[in-house]
Amino acid sequence: MEEQGSINQNRRNFLKGGALLGAAALLQPSLAIASEPLYGKEEGFKIVVGPCLQSSFNNTVSIIWVVNKNAASWVEYGLSPDSLTEKAYGKTELGLKPIGTINVIQLINLQPGTKYYYRIVSKEIKDFQPYKLTYGEVLNSDIQSFVNPDINKAEVNFFMLNDIHDRPKSIPFLLGLDKETKPDFVFFNGDIFDYQTDEPQIIKNFLQPCTEAFAKYTPFVYVRGNHETRGKYCRELPQYFESISYNAFSLGPIRFVVLDTGEDKEDTHPVYANIVDFDGYRREQAELLAKEIASKEFKKARFRVVLMHIPPRYSGDWHGPKHCTEVFEPLLNKGKVDLVLSGHTHRYQIHEPVKGLNSYPLVIGGGPKEGTRTLTKVTANQNELLVKMIKDDGTEVINYSIKK
Repeated sequence: MEEQGSINQNRRNFLKGGALLGAAALLQPSLAIASEPLYGKEEGFKIVVGPCLQSSFNNTVSIIWVVNKNAASWVEYGLSPDSLTEKAYGKTELGLKPIGTINVIQLINLQPGTKYYYRIVSKEIKDFQPYKLTYGEVLNSDIQSFVNPDINKAEVNFFMLNDIHDRPKSIPFLLGLDKETKPDFVFFNGDIFDYQTDEPQIIKNFLQPCTEAFAKYTPFVYVRGNHETRGKYCRELPQYFESISYNAFSLGPIRFVVLDTGEDKEDTHPVYANIVDFDGYRREQAELLAKEIASKEFKKARFRVVLMHIPPRYSGDWHGPKHCTEVFEPLLNKGKVDLVLSGHTHRYQIHEPVKGLNSYPLVIGGGPKEGTRTLTKVTANQNELLVKMIKDDGTEVINYSIKK
């Protein structure tokens, strides 16, 4: 296992380059989603990417896809591929169903432990007049399926990827290091991008490789890293996901808490051009964490796992990491958290509990360059939580057990 120290110089150089590019991007006008999508009118109506599944469990799943022209869209689903009798639409706002190119449609009240079949449907809007809407072509995807997990299941398995940094080929490659395990979900622990530029980047470098590798039938969970807060398109990023920030859910013996740790520099740093407040945002997250550790769901869980991009300790002396230690670590200790999973440092490592500091073990994933990339695998039942980490050459570099 590589020896952990302070953030190494290579990472500082990497971040310095990204910060300069991000600063230039931040000072440009923000790209809003216009009435016309980013794809040419001359193209035929098509599904650009998807479907992808995202979930916070509790008998719900969101289905995500993007089309290249404005459309009305829905999901048809059911218990048999020959009987897709249920329909779900996007969230109605002020009595209006959504139309557009980006679709995040949630299926609710699913039966636990049940297999569902579904397909996505989009109906092109050719012309939209005040009193007449003209439809065009209707697109259907192939029928796909997923199993809605029972949150009370005896065992849970999930994979973690982190710090991909716009290297889309790393997603299927790292997941391919374990072809035997069928995870309940894949967790993306931040910095999947360098910074946000436009929609094609989000599709090409994340949604497309996920769709092709696993996401049609296995959901993912996502939290922002500090690099997802950068670039002229960062404010549009949330519309492609069910959630990319704070979240808490139960699955099997684990209560999961997902924290959005924000940026790693001071809010007053020139690259942010006075348009951010991550200190305040982290304090808001801490308030949510305080409520969570006092909740019945958290207290009664067999294991309590926190997932956060910037580690609450052992990640250097920049402002963001130090502020994470200040606002989160006392709560993590008070809540008797069993495990924290992070990324950010680009060096894989495990830090065991230290009296007077972190009362929890902290596992940090590697990446993004070849030779440092990692796949983290977590399995838990009523008696044991097991963390294994595989480096991209297939070597197992961490094997850590927590027993109850």
